[in-house]
Amino acid sequence: MSKSVLRGMAGGAQKLRRAALLVASSSVLALCSISDAHALKVFGITLFGEDEEEIEVINPVAYNAAIDTGTTDEDLAERLQNAASLVNDDEQPVSGDLGLVVKAREDRDRLVAVLYEDARYGGTVHITIQGRDLDELPINPTFDQTQPVPVTITVVPGPPFALGSVNFEGAAAGRNPANYDLIVGEQAGSRLILKAGEQLLVDVKAGGRPLARLTERKVTADHPTQTVHVTLGVTGGPVADLGTVSVKGARTVEPDFIASYSRLDKGNRYSPEQLRKASERLRELGVFSSVTIKEADELTPAGTLPLTIEVSEGKHRYFGFGAEYSSLDGAGLQAYWGHRNLFGEAESLRIEGEVSGIEATTDVETFNYSAGITYIKPGAFVPEATFEARLRALSETPESYEAQSVIGTAAIAYELNETDLLKAGGEIAWVATDDAFGENEYLTFGTPISFERDARDNELNPTEGYRATIAAYPTYEAYNGTIFSSFEGSVSGYLGFGEEDNLVLAGRLAAGTLIGVDELSDIPATRRFFAGGGGSVRGYAYQEISPYNDANEALGGRSYALASFEVRARVTENIGIVPFIDVGTVSTEIVPDFSDIRAGAGIGIRYATPFGPLRLDVALPLQPYEGGSEYGIYAGIGQAF
Repeated sequence: MSKSVLRGMAGGAQKLRRAALLVASSSVLALCSISDAHALKVFGITLFGEDEEEIEVINPVAYNAAIDTGTTDEDLAERLQNAASLVNDDEQPVSGDLGLVVKAREDRDRLVAVLYEDARYGGTVHITIQGRDLDELPINPTFDQTQPVPVTITVVPGPPFALGSVNFEGAAAGRNPANYDLIVGEQAGSRLILKAGEQLLVDVKAGGRPLARLTERKVTADHPTQTVHVTLGVTGGPVADLGTVSVKGARTVEPDFIASYSRLDKGNRYSPEQLRKASERLRELGVFSSVTIKEADELTPAGTLPLTIEVSEGKHRYFGFGAEYSSLDGAGLQAYWGHRNLFGEAESLRIEGEVSGIEATTDVETFNYSAGITYIKPGAFVPEATFEARLRALSETPESYEAQSVIGTAAIAYELNETDLLKAGGEIAWVATDDAFGENEYLTFGTPISFERDARDNELNPTEGYRATIAAYPTYEAYNGTIFSSFEGSVSGYLGFGEEDNLVLAGRLAAGTLIGVDELSDIPATRRFFAGGGGSVRGYAYQEISPYNDANEALGGRSYALASFEVRARVTENIGIVPFIDVGTVSTEIVPDFSDIRAGAGIGIRYATPFGPLRLDVALPLQPYEGGSEYGIYAGIGQAF
C-alpha cells in the first residue's frame, strides 16, 4: 500500500490567515482612498485621475504564461486560475531571471494548496520555463530574453479523496468527528481539516482549560484507495478561573474602568468566548482603536489565569456629517460633533442637527428640523448598566401634520445577559401640533419601558437568529388630565441556506396599540400610529398609510400591524439582489380591524462593504391612494431590518 504523509498544512493555515487579513485591510483602504497620483477610488473603482504610480522593476524580465487546469469543474478551474499569479500578472515583468523562478515556485505551492482544499491529494502541478522543468533549473538560471519568456503550467488535479478514518487523541478523545464536519466517506479538503483542528482546540478551551494546545495534526493520503486518514490530538491542561486583570496602553481612559467594564475581573471560569465578548464590549465603547486581551503562559500558584488588556486609544473628539435620500421623502442632511471620553470613563457627549424633506418641498419653512444633545455613561453604577440622557427640539412637517416638540429623556439600560436588554426611564415632552383636529398643545410625562432580545449573528447583515422587542409607554397628559399608554412589539427572524449563506430568508412582524382615552385628539399626533416609508411599508410615502376623515386628512391611528418578507440572494461576492414585499394597516380601533390593508413590493440591490451592506430599494404600492405615491426609492446602510 503506497502512502504519503501530507505536510505543510499548518503553514497553509498561516497563509490563509495572512491572505484574509490582507484582503480585509485592502477592502477598508480601497473604500474611499486618494492615492499619491491623486486618483479617487470608491469601492476599488477609479472615478477620476490615475491609479497609483508604477513601481520601477530592477532588471525587468517579460514573460508569457499559460495554464492548463486539467479539469471540467468550472469552480475548481476558476480557483486554480485565480491562484496562478504568473497568469494573472503576466503583463507585469519580474525582477531578473531568478525572480521568475521564485514566482513560479510560489505559484506551484498555491496551486497545490487549492488542490488540497478540494480534497485532491494526488494532484500534481508541473511548471516549465522556456521548455525546462522548474525543478531542473540551476540555482542561478538564465533565460533568452529576446522575446517574452514562455511559462507553461500544467495541472493534473486527480480524483477527490474521501475521508477514510478520523482519530481524536488526548483531551479531544471521545468527541464526535461529525460535529466537526469530518464524516467518513465524504470529501475532506485541507481547509476543512484545519478548521476542525482549530475548533477542537476552542472546544477544549471552552471547558475552562486555558493551557490547552493542539499537539497532533497528521493527515495521511492512501493513494490506492483514494482515502485520507486524519489524526488530531489536543492536550487539555488544568481547569482554571480568571485571575488578576491588568491594563496596558491606557492614556486618558481609567484602567480600573477598563478592567471593570470588560467584566473579566469577576473571577469566573475561563472561556475563550468570554474573552471574545469582553474584547467586543470594549471596542464598542468607541474610545479604542485596538483592543487585545493576552493570556498568561502559565497559571498562578492559586491556579488562576492572569490576563492583560492592551488598548490603543483613538481620537476622542470627532465631527462629521451624513446624508440619506428617498424619492418620496426627499433628501436629509445631518451634522454632528462628539466627545467619546468626557470624564475618563468613556462617557460620550454628542451634539447633532438635522434637516430633512429637502426636494420633497421647495419651502424651507416646511423642511423637517431637529437638534439635540445626548450624554451616555457606560458602566453606570454597575458594568452592565448604561445611563443615557437626551434633550431634543424638533420641527416636523410630514403630510399628516405639523408639530413642534421639545423632549427630554433619561433612561437606564441594563444588560441581563449577552442577548437580553432591559431599558426603563422617564420622559417629559411639550408638543404643539396642527393636524386634522386643529391646533393643539400637549405636555406629557411618560415612563417608557422596553425589553429586547437580540439573537442575530450580525446586526447589519444577519443570516441566522432573531430579534424580538416589546415596549410599554404609560403617559400622563397634563393639559387635559388624561392618561394613555402605548404597547408595541416586533419580531424579526433570519434563516440562511448554503455553506456561505448565499440565500437568506428574512421576515418581520410588528404591531402596536394605544389605549386609555376616548378621543383620538387627546393623543398627540406624534404619538399616534402611521405607516409607510422605508422603515415600514416601502412604496408609500412616509406616514401615508393612515385612517383618513371625510376631508381626506390623515388622522393617525390607535393600532397598527406590519409584516415584511425578503429573499436576500447573493449573486456575486459583493452584490446581492433582494425581492421583498411589505404589508401594513393602521386603524382607529385599539385592535387593527384590517379593513384597509396596504402592500408594497419591489426589489433591492445590496453591495457588501466592510461596515455593512449598502442598500438601494425600489418599491411600488400595490394599492396606491388616489393622488398618492406611485413608487419609492430608498437608500441606506445595513439591511432594511
